[in-house]
Amino acid sequence: MSTTKLARRAGTGRTGDKVFSGAALGAGVLIVAVLFAVALFLVIQALPTFGAPAAEVTGGKGFASYIIPIVVGTLIAAVIALIIATPIGVAVALYISHYAPRQLARGLGYVVDLLAAIPSVVYGAWGASFLASELKVPYQWLADNLGWIPIFAGPASGTGKTILTAGIVLAVMVLPIIASLTREIFLQAPALHQEAALALGATRWEMIRMAVLPFARGGIISAVMLGLGRALGETMAVALVLSSGPMIASLIRSGNQTIAAEIALDFPEAFGLRMHELIAAGLVLFLITLVVNVVARWIISRHKEFSGAN
Repeated sequence: MSTTKLARRAGTGRTGDKVFSGAALGAGVLIVAVLFAVALFLVIQALPTFGAPAAEVTGGKGFASYIIPIVVGTLIAAVIALIIATPIGVAVALYISHYAPRQLARGLGYVVDLLAAIPSVVYGAWGASFLASELKVPYQWLADNLGWIPIFAGPASGTGKTILTAGIVLAVMVLPIIASLTREIFLQAPALHQEAALALGATRWEMIRMAVLPFARGGIISAVMLGLGRALGETMAVALVLSSGPMIASLIRSGNQTIAAEIALDFPEAFGLRMHELIAAGLVLFLITLVVNVVARWIISRHKEFSGAN
């Protein structure tokens, strides 16, 4: 091949690199700009709430008194979802990646991915029409036998639409996300590490514990945090499943509320200061999500020393 043709190809390659680099930089800047614009909009629209007299804010005791109970309700529902979904999701991912026969694993992987695509309103309708009624008897048993524990204090809800039911529905919703992402991380674990562990006489579980789980630790945390983001921001499912009310310690009584459900239910009819209150609540949820992601990135950065790249 002539020198001229080589030079032309090199020039074309450099041009393509520059175009791709510019497009990637532009996409990154656009994301940051959109995020900044959303934050700026929320702050500007929330300012009237922060400056309003306490008596004019919903509840009559100021914005802090209004927002704290629904922040707590949001965190309670999300934590319940993660407590249930994380061990099940990791176990499902391990079974698909290291225990199930190849054909079965492929089918299970499709099913898990399909569950992640189901709209949230479907989960909410299932939780409100079926799950809530099925949980009334277990809730009554908890109130009768474990009512001395504050989170199980009675009387149990007669409808089953409680914060615990909302947490269970959220767990079902975030389970496919955690399982799918964790499965992909497990499949990327270094094969040489796994084979070396087995060659040294380790059982399959010992191999997973020594070679797979340490490699996947950062990915598991990422998957859990992504699921947490879904649980924190979920609206329709919680709105359908939860009988909202004042903040209470019991998980089996009607009460509590989440930020996202509060906004979804009240925003269509809100006006004036009430609309600014809901936007301020959205700003609080935005900040909570931002803090969760920053903490997740910090945790993941501490586990970069063991990865497939190095």
